[in-house]
Order: sequence, then structure tokens, then C-alpha cells
Amino acid sequence: MIVVGLTGGIGSGKSTVSAALAHRGAVIVDADATTRALQQPGAPVFDAIVERFGSGIVTSDGALDRAALAAIVFPNPELLQELNAIVHPAVGRALRAQMRAHLGTDAIVVLDVPLLIETSRYPVGGILVVDTPIEVAVERLVEFRGMDEADARARIARQATREERLAKADHVIDNSGDRAALEAQIPAAWQWMQSLDPVVDGDPRLGDDVDTSPIENHLP
Repeated sequence: MIVVGLTGGIGSGKSTVSAALAHRGAVIVDADATTRALQQPGAPVFDAIVERFGSGIVTSDGALDRAALAAIVFPNPELLQELNAIVHPAVGRALRAQMRAHLGTDAIVVLDVPLLIETSRYPVGGILVVDTPIEVAVERLVEFRGMDEADARARIARQATREERLAKADHVIDNSGDRAALEAQIPAAWQWMQSLDPVVDGDPRLGDDVDTSPIENHLP
């Protein structure tokens, strides 16, 4: 099993790259999808969040009101840290369990995360960054997701900077152009991924006792 970390800021086109890699046969381990699954009504993480932040963060149909929760925690770093302390350990365990399922195979596993990937915490052979200029990302978020421009800029500002991501990158996909320009870079990225070293059986970074302190928030 080869594990590749895929990251990029909101509006970068990371999801498009993830889908293109899946089409080539990659196994996608999606941190956002995993987080949402763990926050479904009745799940222990959901119950812990509601217990800490109150019933006001639950919609009329019983689901987590992510916007209401974000409005509570984002203005207050201490509350955001409390939320992360509830969510992140469970997410980390779930991601590692998904990766462990492919140990001993020839799978290329893509760990798709919106945050900076710490190689000390996950057994990634390399980090693939989807890089997009901020103004392009803002334009896409406004046009395709219907976001208010100020909201789009605020969400980008809460994430790692382009410079921080690029400093961690082993391979970069430039998504400043159109869809065709993006897709033209996938073959080279796939070839690079196939050249990486596989995860060694018994790698301690796949264990549940790895550092589970929060890295970044788990809300959009």
C-alpha cells in the first residue's frame, strides 16, 4: 500500500483531483466525508458535541446544524479547541482504520484532507498539493458554491496559507487554469504516486495511540 496525502485550500479544486485519481484506481480516504459520518445523529461524536454546545446546534430534523455550530466556535478559539478535541481523535482513528484495511495490497491510497498533513501522524509517502491563487479560489467559491465574497475570503483566511502548503509539497498540481489544464497534469501526478515507497507493515503511524491532538478545525 502506498499512501499519498492530498491537500489544498477551499476552492482549490482538490475534490476534482481526488475524483480524477479515483478514476485511475486510487482508493480515496476522505477526511471530510469521514467527519460528516461521525457527526450523524446518534453517533458518539454527535452526542458529545450536542452535550457540550447545547441543543441549539441541532436542526429541526435532528441533524447537526454546522452553520450554527460554526457561529459559536469560530469567534472563540477556546471553544474551537474544545470542538476539535471532541472530533479530531475519532476522525484520526477512523482514517487510520480505513488505511489499515489496505495494508499488504498494491493499492494507492489517497488521504484527502483539507489541512496540512503531518507525516509524523499519517504514513504518507508523499504530499500532493493542489495550488490555486487566492483570487481564483474566491471567484470559484462565489460563482460555483454561491458563497458571499467576504465569507469565502474569511474561510480561506482560516486555513493554511498557500506558502505553508507549498513548503510541505512533494508534488504540486497548478489549478490556476481551466479544467483541461488541470486534467493534463493528472498523468504525471499518478506516475509520481506510483514511484513512492509503500507503507511498511507495523508502521506506528497506523496505530490508534498516535498523537491525536487537534490539527485544524473540522467545520467548513
